[in-house]
Amino acid sequence: MKFSKATNYALHTMLTLIAASPAKPVGVQQLAEVQGVSPTYLSKILTKLVKAGMIESVSGANGGYRLSRKKDDISFLDIIHAIEGTASLFECDFNHGAECLIQAVMVQAEEKMEQHLKQTKLSDLADKVSVSLG
Repeated sequence: MKFSKATNYALHTMLTLIAASPAKPVGVQQLAEVQGVSPTYLSKILTKLVKAGMIESVSGANGGYRLSRKKDDISFLDIIHAIEGTASLFECDFNHGAECLIQAVMVQAEEKMEQHLKQTKLSDLADKVSVSLG
């Protein structure tokens, strides 16, 4: 299984925002420079995070992005769902229906992974990172 690069950037961006000063918005250019990604590409990711209600966009000369929820309320799973959606990772292509044994094992594994990602908050990592925003 592999998550998209967008999810990777979203997780790192959210960690940066959580570790940064909560009152001061961080510009897309700064966030992009931290990760070495284009601001245009990162803007598309930030739009999904705004739509998911995790961050908000602040207009103006000192504008940018900041958290719109408490940092302790944002899980890895929240961010992954905002970028990847909520579709199952595995879909059985055969017409076995609910009794497909392979599907049952895969669903159980996915549920365990999702539970772990739901319980793990990015704020748990925030004190372990140093954020330097130009």
